[in-house]
Order: sequence, then structure tokens, then C-alpha cells
Amino acid sequence: MADYPAHLERRGRLADGRSVLIRPIRAGDERRARRFFDGLSDETKRLRFMGGDAPNAKLIRFFTRIDYDLHMAFVGEHDGRLVGDARYMANPGGTSCEFGIVIADDWRHSGLATLLMDALVDAARARGFRRIEGLVLRDNPNMLGFVRKAGFEAEGEPHEPTMVRVVKNLRSTSSV
Repeated sequence: MADYPAHLERRGRLADGRSVLIRPIRAGDERRARRFFDGLSDETKRLRFMGGDAPNAKLIRFFTRIDYDLHMAFVGEHDGRLVGDARYMANPGGTSCEFGIVIADDWRHSGLATLLMDALVDAARARGFRRIEGLVLRDNPNMLGFVRKAGFEAEGEPHEPTMVRVVKNLRSTSSV
């Protein structure tokens, strides 16, 4: 496992004045991550985990013990509480990555998701990925609206009619 990338930590201020720390997750966050995922509403868990339950202990360990290269995760932290999680994992071939993001129910529509997604996209671009993509349930209009505002394009998922694939090109559009 690589050293903790402290240089990726950043502070953000939300429209309502709250300050959050956006930082890479650490192995020491395991208990707080468990509380975060357990505290999500059933509907939020369904939307994030595509119908599944919150992560079990094995998955929480996987979520918190990352390599910061092929698997990157940022958390939003406020007063010691984890209030958001955004992550990517490299796809086979190493030119793209798959993302997931979830915000605590009492922090939704605060602007936190934008801060986390910005950190995630910046890290994916710096890592050299050409695109970042994810699957979103068709019945999740809030997420579909959010990713469209973030510059993602929606594509049909032919083998899974309940899902939409969202894709963002990470290559610079400026000429060199």
C-alpha cells in the first residue's frame, strides 16, 4: 500500500457556511466508515449499492484499505464525522475507472457531492485515466441530474435496462 497522499487533502466551504475536509480515506477510518454506511437510509443504500444492503465488515475493510492508485477514495469529514464517500477503481486495461459516490442523508443537496466529485475527477485525471464512468439506476433522477451537471454523458446500458452508464472524458480539450 502506498503512503497516505496528504497532499490531496483540501478544505471546502458549503453554501450554508459549513466547512468540510475532503481527504483520501485511511485504514484507520474503518469504524467511522461503518457508522457512515450504517447510518444511510434504506433508500440511499438501495440507490448506492443497486439494491444491496450496506457493506459488510469485509467490504468496509476493502473500502478503507486502498492503494491510492488503482483504488482511490475521498471522504467528506465534518467535526470528525464522515458525511460523504466518493471513490474510483481502475477498470481492466487501466485507461478508465469506475466511480461510486454517496452522501449522508442529512448532507444531501449541500454541495458536498460536488466537492467530492471534483476531488475524484482531479485524482483520476492526474492518475492518467482517459475517462471515468459509473452505473446509475434509472430511477435515481437526483444522481442522473448531478452527473449531467458535472459533465457526464448518459449512455444506455443494453444488457441492464434498469441502469444508465454515465461517462466523462478526462482528456484535456486544449491543444498542446
